[in-house]
Amino acid sequence: MGITPDQLALFPLWYVAFLLSLTCHEASHSLVAMWGGDRTAYLSGQVTLNPLPHIKRELFGTVLVPVITFFISGSMLGWGSAPYDPRWEQQHPKRAALMALAGPAANFLLALLVVVLIHIGAGMGAFQLTGLASFSRVVDAAGGGAAEAAARFLSILFSLNLLLGVFNLIPVAPLDGHSAIGLILPDALFLRWLEFVRSPMSSLLGLLLAWRIMDYIFWPVFVVALGLL
Repeated sequence: MGITPDQLALFPLWYVAFLLSLTCHEASHSLVAMWGGDRTAYLSGQVTLNPLPHIKRELFGTVLVPVITFFISGSMLGWGSAPYDPRWEQQHPKRAALMALAGPAANFLLALLVVVLIHIGAGMGAFQLTGLASFSRVVDAAGGGAAEAAARFLSILFSLNLLLGVFNLIPVAPLDGHSAIGLILPDALFLRWLEFVRSPMSSLLGLLLAWRIMDYIFWPVFVVALGLL
């Protein structure tokens, strides 16, 4: 595995963006669950923007896998999780659906915050839109140095949160979308749906399907989202 100087330079920016995005995602799940009456995640210390409890809960998905995938592919894959009480989900399906939506909602809000920061930076003359946007470069620095690092970090943070938000809304287990549809299904039908999609075979097929269709979903959304810049 050849590691280039450019990869080494980008690694801290990627990892901070990844960890911030994942922490906000899981903390939002945990917070909305607590508001809805399930204190499981709160009691395990997940209602926090401190990344350490989230790393401790999913060390493999928050450290090892992101590092390996970055140096193999140039981008990061990983995961986190927020514990919840299945009995609470069965008793309050609509609250559980809101909990599921909270994670992607946090990612979209982070992406919007990046848009605001980019506009502020552009207004100050620090940033300028790139002529050919890519996942890790949606905006360029007008100069070099710290502005260049900030432009690259904000580009990665914008694209990564857009990706996490869109991907997690696909309605297949174990992604958040499979629980979020409880907002539109009758409670009894929703519980039967959960029983079906959470079987091991259905979850595996769901993930495979999500990866197959993600390119067709994400890139049109990405192009539309660039219009905000």
